Amino acid sequence: MTASAARLGAGRYLAAGERPAQAAASVHELTTSDGATVRGVLSMAPGARTVVCLMHPRQDVTHHPLVPPLLWAGAAVWTQHTRSVNNDLTLVHEQALLDVAAGLDFLRERGFDSIVLLGHSGGGTLYAFYLEQAGLAPAERVATTPGGRPVRLAEASMPGADGVVFLAPHPGQGKLLLACIDPSVADESDPLSVVPELDPFDPANGFAEPPGSSSYGEEFLRRYRAAQRDRVSRIDAVAREYLGRAAEARAAFKASGHASDRRRSLAPRIITVFRTDADPRTVDLSLDPSERPSGSLFGRRPDLINYGLTGFGRLTTPEAWLSTWSGLSSNADFERCAPGVTVPGLFVELTGDQAAFPADSRRMIEALGTRDLTTARVRGLHFGAPIAEGEPSGNDLAAAEIAGWLAERYELAPPG
Repeated sequence: MTASAARLGAGRYLAAGERPAQAAASVHELTTSDGATVRGVLSMAPGARTVVCLMHPRQDVTHHPLVPPLLWAGAAVWTQHTRSVNNDLTLVHEQALLDVAAGLDFLRERGFDSIVLLGHSGGGTLYAFYLEQAGLAPAERVATTPGGRPVRLAEASMPGADGVVFLAPHPGQGKLLLACIDPSVADESDPLSVVPELDPFDPANGFAEPPGSSSYGEEFLRRYRAAQRDRVSRIDAVAREYLGRAAEARAAFKASGHASDRRRSLAPRIITVFRTDADPRTVDLSLDPSERPSGSLFGRRPDLINYGLTGFGRLTTPEAWLSTWSGLSSNADFERCAPGVTVPGLFVELTGDQAAFPADSRRMIEALGTRDLTTARVRGLHFGAPIAEGEPSGNDLAAAEIAGWLAERYELAPPG
């Protein structure tokens, strides 16, 4: 292993290749139906009549490594931010759907013949949630967030899509966190507190320090998974308590008009969640086996990363916790949304994925409502890197599958 591959966080980013010389990019600022500002980049291949949309609820996908091969294949590419890009402190998925809608409205107005959504990783659940809601009658759409905030999906224009590609989708931000949150935290105010019998990184429970392979027993895993749900449930309760206090303060202000009540209603409550990189599957490769290497999305040493700053849902508002990070409360759950996905679809699984494991992918595929579904498996890691040095990247292999699927169904205009 090279020194660069061994460092914490290695392999998370893959450089994009060269774009066609004829491709032109333009930046567009859009206003959502609820008044938020979002931005996107439209990259145009000459003569393109099909546009592929890339979004992620939290990340900037402007330079996603799939953009160049999609342009070479003859599609235009729309890469868009949500209002919470690169700062998910206040990420509310129901609001992110309005961000998606603004982008699709813009593309419909541009006159493209076909719009295809491409959701990589968390973008898969974002688009599954959007398609589910867009396919409902307005009155049947979600009316409030899990925290109780009204969201005006019923009043929004929510254009449909002509197809969807899911690339290495995980089950949703909340379900992902539910699987990797450390239930051995004994005190939510102390990042080092541990319940020994639940500690996934204690050799007594089956852990082996890398490069050794951990081996967890069935009884430990049963207790561990139950304790993960219990911890998320406790954080849910805290989030709802904070939101309840804010609602009481708003009601008091409405009755009194006093500035002190208004201040209480506005004062933020921020939830800190320690240790969120502790999925046993990342260090025990016998669990739901695949071609994945040992380690998590964040690097090869979850036993160390788990105690650092990096991790999912580490700092969040109560509203964002319930909407995005709670695997018990979030609406942004791929399996829940999947029956509402009825457009033609392609599901590409990466065989070395460290976030969507084989059993997850099977459940997600089985839940999809579309009758026109193509599935493919290519060798690669979650973010598209190759599994082994010297072999094609997962991004290149996935791009070939996606380009072939697009060419069979939509008008493409490859550069000459």
